[in-house]
Amino acid sequence: MPFVVTENCIKCKYTDCVEVCPVDCFHEGPNFLVIDPDECIDCTLCEPECPINAIYPEDDVPAGQEPFVALNAELSKDWPVITARKDAPPDAKEWEGKPDKLPLLER
Repeated sequence: MPFVVTENCIKCKYTDCVEVCPVDCFHEGPNFLVIDPDECIDCTLCEPECPINAIYPEDDVPAGQEPFVALNAELSKDWPVITARKDAPPDAKEWEGKPDKLPLLER
């Protein structure tokens, strides 16, 4: 069961999670991270590293966030792998916990 990055990551894009991933399954887009479900080994290391609780096991994705399971799989095919922590966007704090950010996702 792979892990899934959900809506709260959009426009926040903290990268603490990528440093602990032993299989480099994170991929980076312009304002969002995703996990490649074919690469994820369900090690659980990334989940506690996310400062905004945007990462969940696929079977525990919160209600309303189910489309992110397919979105992670889709976008991980197109976006490059990220393996090192980067600074979050300057306005990341302003976006933490805001609902309905899916229309803001940049592909």
